[in-house]
Amino acid sequence: MATGGVTTKLRMLALEGVEPKPNPQPGGLEFDWRKAVAHVRAVDPKLARIIDATGYADAAGSVPLELKQTPSLFGALAEAIVHQQLSGKAAATIYGRVCGLFPRASPGPTVEQILRIADDKLRGAGLSAAKVLAIKDLARRTKAGELPTLAEARAMDDETIVERLTTVRGIGRWTAEMLLIFRLGRPDVLPVDDYGVRKGFALAYKKRELPSPKDLAKHGERWKPYRTVASWYCWRALDTAKS
Repeated sequence: MATGGVTTKLRMLALEGVEPKPNPQPGGLEFDWRKAVAHVRAVDPKLARIIDATGYADAAGSVPLELKQTPSLFGALAEAIVHQQLSGKAAATIYGRVCGLFPRASPGPTVEQILRIADDKLRGAGLSAAKVLAIKDLARRTKAGELPTLAEARAMDDETIVERLTTVRGIGRWTAEMLLIFRLGRPDVLPVDDYGVRKGFALAYKKRELPSPKDLAKHGERWKPYRTVASWYCWRALDTAKS
């Protein structure tokens, strides 16, 4: 099959919510979790104490950061839009209602289905007017080929993905970074605007004030090329403090 035919087929599959599966590390990550943890422990003794307190693997070959299965980039972003500014339970309920509008779709609505459905039906499922506009814009841009497919995104660097995704209405840098971490399993993502990461860092370093995004980014230079792992343990520091 010619190269153009392969590209066309990949896009057709993506629009139907089906994309080829990668061949990742255990846990679906694009990197070796144990190697990454060893690096972060070595360069940051204070964060190492958090790592030692929470552990980093249940058994050989397993990792604590579990990726959410993603059949398509469109599906992942549509779900992310629904979840914005909502608690996990409320978001899951509304997303379930949205999916319920398309009973024959699995695991979620396709681009074409979102483009065809009336806005008031999406509003009736619980989406705000802003989220309806965002999910429709996402569908239009996906159909127009302005956004990468999941397969194409896996071959892109992080910043290129962020730049492409943030052209969509309602999708900011934080949403793109969450996709990089929890959907694509990228190793070197530090969401400096995330409250949980900033608060966890302050707890690990026994600071009264949250670090500014700029200061956190500066400190995070030592964690490269595994800032995702450091971010994950900052979240765990916050969880530990709450328990």
